[in-house]
Amino acid sequence: MKHSTFFLAALCSGTLLVASCTSDKAADSSATTTETTATEGAASGDMAGMDHSAMGHDSSAAAGSTSPLMASMNEMMRKMEAIPMKGNTDHDFAHHMLEHHRGAVAMADIELRDGKDATMRQMAEKIKADQQKEIAELEAVATRLDNAPTNYKPTDPTDPFTSKMKASMDGMMQNMQKPVADPDMNFNMMMTVHHQSAVDMAQAELAHGKDTKLKEMAQQMIAAQQKEIQQFKDWHAKNGDKM
Repeated sequence: MKHSTFFLAALCSGTLLVASCTSDKAADSSATTTETTATEGAASGDMAGMDHSAMGHDSSAAAGSTSPLMASMNEMMRKMEAIPMKGNTDHDFAHHMLEHHRGAVAMADIELRDGKDATMRQMAEKIKADQQKEIAELEAVATRLDNAPTNYKPTDPTDPFTSKMKASMDGMMQNMQKPVADPDMNFNMMMTVHHQSAVDMAQAELAHGKDTKLKEMAQQMIAAQQKEIQQFKDWHAKNGDKM
């Protein structure tokens, strides 16, 4: 199985995040054990023998105490890295956006379970509903594209589509904020960077994709998630005390 550079890099970042989390003495030991085991299992199976020196990540901004949202993010990253790359822009975008959306739904569920703020809970409900609808649409498109011809090089870091997709994952991991005690603030910060990553991926599809239906979906994702990013930022500015 060949993996593209950007998803290997993303998993490496997820592993660094978990390693940093385990050093926080205030973290819950059982959550840390679960998260570390899952990430290290993926690393030992898929990343053995890899040279990580050229990854160029700085995950220090995301270092901090373990949180359910961080565990969910790491699980999403593991699943995205495990997807085989076909080498067709539309096919690979659809399959990876599927897991990206599923990650958003999982994080929305955590907010609905743990969050208290009415605005963040409303946004979580909307995100879950919207992305579940898009998941069903993406599944149909992804199946239709299973035999699509290759049109880019997923193992070449200089390939335009590969580099843009890698940048979307790099940006998400590098811009992750350190978790705080308040679950609503954690959801806000996590979803802000998660949404931006989706916007970046959708822009890569618009630039290099060929499938008309998928490009229309990508444009809709950009418009909807950019609007929500601004809503997240506005709420964050008004709720600094939750930091």
